[in-house]
Amino acid sequence: MKQRNLKALISKIILFYSIFYGAMKIIAVLFRDAWPLPHLIMAVPFVIFAVVGGIMLKRDTYSWAYVAAGAVIISIVRYYEIEWLQQLHQYFS
Repeated sequence: MKQRNLKALISKIILFYSIFYGAMKIIAVLFRDAWPLPHLIMAVPFVIFAVVGGIMLKRDTYSWAYVAAGAVIISIVRYYEIEWLQQLHQYFS
């Protein structure tokens, strides 16, 4: 498999994951009575990744920096998500 194809594949996975994550946070806030501000704050990095990924997809240019940053940020956010949501809720309450 060519590197370009691998970058494109992983970039698209990060893009679609970011869109899905943002949609799930919005659904949680609207229909499950989740804490609005903490969930929306947690979705900010994924919105940024979705916008950048959409631009990259439109231009058909992909970057290893996007892939690396996406993998690291997604991993960190998912690992600490519950703890950060609780801390944000306490801060804004």
